[in-house]
Amino acid sequence: MDKFEIFVPILLMVVFGSVIAAVLMSLSVLIGKRSRSKVKMQPYECGVDPVGDTKHPVPVKYYMVAILFIIFDIEVVFLYPWAVIYDSLGWFGFVEMLVFIVILLTGYFYILGKGALKWD
Repeated sequence: MDKFEIFVPILLMVVFGSVIAAVLMSLSVLIGKRSRSKVKMQPYECGVDPVGDTKHPVPVKYYMVAILFIIFDIEVVFLYPWAVIYDSLGWFGFVEMLVFIVILLTGYFYILGKGALKWD
């Protein structure tokens, strides 16, 4: 069997999906109802009427807390595969994970000491 024969079904699926997406988007534009009003064009904020200007700056502290949450959340995910094969690793696996957790906690206490998680 030729190498390219393997990719023919994938190519057909991509072409078929693209054609379906283009047809549905075109039908939506052609058939869809368009109505614009002042209320409809306002930004939606979870069912609460917007108050004031929506273009106010977001504090950098918000992004710092979000990034730190993602970093530590991803690090904790590494504990799951270790827990699954814990029995087969023995003491070496335990000590290795203990070192990992100590490094993780060192970073956590460092950012706590710097005040990165304090919301002023």
